[in-house]
Amino acid sequence: MFDDFMIRATLAGLGLALAAAPLGCFVVWRRMAYFGDATAHAAILGVALALALNTSVFAGVLVLALLMAGIVTSLSGRGYAVDTLLGVMAHSALALGLVAVSFLQGVRVDLMAWLFGDILSVTRADLALIWGGGGLVAGLIAWRWQALLTATLNVDLAWAAGINPRREQQILTLALAVVVAVAIKVVGALLISAMLIIPAAAARPLSRTPEAMVIFAALAGGAAVLGGLQISLFADTPTGPTIIATAALIFLLSTAFGRVIRPK
Repeated sequence: MFDDFMIRATLAGLGLALAAAPLGCFVVWRRMAYFGDATAHAAILGVALALALNTSVFAGVLVLALLMAGIVTSLSGRGYAVDTLLGVMAHSALALGLVAVSFLQGVRVDLMAWLFGDILSVTRADLALIWGGGGLVAGLIAWRWQALLTATLNVDLAWAAGINPRREQQILTLALAVVVAVAIKVVGALLISAMLIIPAAAARPLSRTPEAMVIFAALAGGAAVLGGLQISLFADTPTGPTIIATAALIFLLSTAFGRVIRPK
């Protein structure tokens, strides 16, 4: 079964959708879209360093994503405007990564694959990595679900309940770095944040509880993967961007349907 590249691509996309769904909901609730961008863009620099040092790309991306997330988190509490800081960090990381890739000698780098993903070339080892990382993220968020939700809703309430909001932020940072590391092969550095945000945003008009939103986000992400792969196959379009475009269409449909069932 795993010898069929479409089967491997489908399983990789579904694994990413399941991992991104709960994390994407927290990104939407906390308005961390730019934070996701900054972390994802740092992945290119991680790829360059991993190739230069002849080490695991997953490890390089994970370390750089964690480093970027840690820098942004620490600086955001020291009087810097968060949106400005994230814009500077995101674009600087991407530019540094692209420059670093250009200096690599004797290493063949398919830059488009790292920027926009190459889901059709996913191997069995990649599948194990994606599902292992996705399972780790899903398990981590399930374990800390109530604490993360309380810290997201109200910081003062979290402190009163004995929950440290900064610790919960660090847990989300770790989860985000892992998702970036496993997703870069599937949708690329430029589209990772879209896979986090769009399915969660599509689930929002249809959900009455946080748990329902996570479920709907997973379904929307899975539908985007399945639909995007089929459209890409028949229309001969780039697979990663087609998956994101399909997710955007699902978002438009869910928004329209949400307005019908919940008119103002």
